[in-house]
Amino acid sequence: MGIEKSHALPDILETGKNELEIVDFRLYEDREGEEEPYEWIFGVNVAKVREVLRIPQITKVPNMPPEVEGMAEIRGKLIPLISLARWMGIDEPKERKKFILHLEFLRENVGVIVHDAKRIRRISWKDIKKAPDTLNTKMGGRITGVVDTEDGLLIILDFEGILHDIGLLKIFHEAEAKEEARETKKTFTILIAEDSAVARRILKDILESAGHQVIEKEDGAQAWEYLSQLLNQASSEGKSIRDYLDLVITDIEMPNMDGLTLTKKIKETVGLMGLPVIVNTTLSDDSNRQRAFRVSADGFIVKFDAKELIDMVNKLGVKEE
Repeated sequence: MGIEKSHALPDILETGKNELEIVDFRLYEDREGEEEPYEWIFGVNVAKVREVLRIPQITKVPNMPPEVEGMAEIRGKLIPLISLARWMGIDEPKERKKFILHLEFLRENVGVIVHDAKRIRRISWKDIKKAPDTLNTKMGGRITGVVDTEDGLLIILDFEGILHDIGLLKIFHEAEAKEEARETKKTFTILIAEDSAVARRILKDILESAGHQVIEKEDGAQAWEYLSQLLNQASSEGKSIRDYLDLVITDIEMPNMDGLTLTKKIKETVGLMGLPVIVNTTLSDDSNRQRAFRVSADGFIVKFDAKELIDMVNKLGVKEE
């Protein structure tokens, strides 16, 4: 059954369950020598999707990236429409209907042109696996993970990375963040849990330019394993976890273990519960802010505001006397 194209999508799941709901959408490719188009199966977190619409009137705009089909007015906002097929470099069937996934994330609204939106799937982050290298290379490294479904392999795309490739990813207040770092001169050791390679690099650059030491992990499970090892070391040496680490910054959407589950485990574990956690996410709606604080996160920030991030790190990283 297809998704109701003009209706709002349902709320995301209960906090700390390590599950998510995704919109299963499709893109079709004409391939030489094949009678039927190839069907690509993709997924995007429901929390990013405001609605699914019939393709609106598109206004061509000069000097836009080639992947941007044009601009369209949706709910009173003029937003860019990204051709996913053009970004992938594939040929689309000429007669295929098109729809718009209206996405809101990274403080932005964008439209992604697709051929169909099939259904909403509920899955566990534990079921999301690393993409085969050949497939991820074809997608420019922009796959968060893959899930086996009854229809075939579903690909969850790294839309942060795609926006970065296209040139639409914005980093706010970098100069102010550098000035803030020069004035405060505070330095901390910070653990980052983030599955997007682009987001990890941006966060690392912001934090290291402010003088902080950064430890990178690709998902919540890796971060939890590292914290568990560090806690064992602290216990054997008669020290506090804060003698080794000042702060954790975690994304929400990650395979194996999401950031809310990671935060919940930290805040429920003796020896770790005093470790400050900042939830750093693409998901800008208030419901995700509330979900973060329900698992006792110490801070919540929407990617990527460099000054806001540095200000929050400086505030939360200081050890209490």
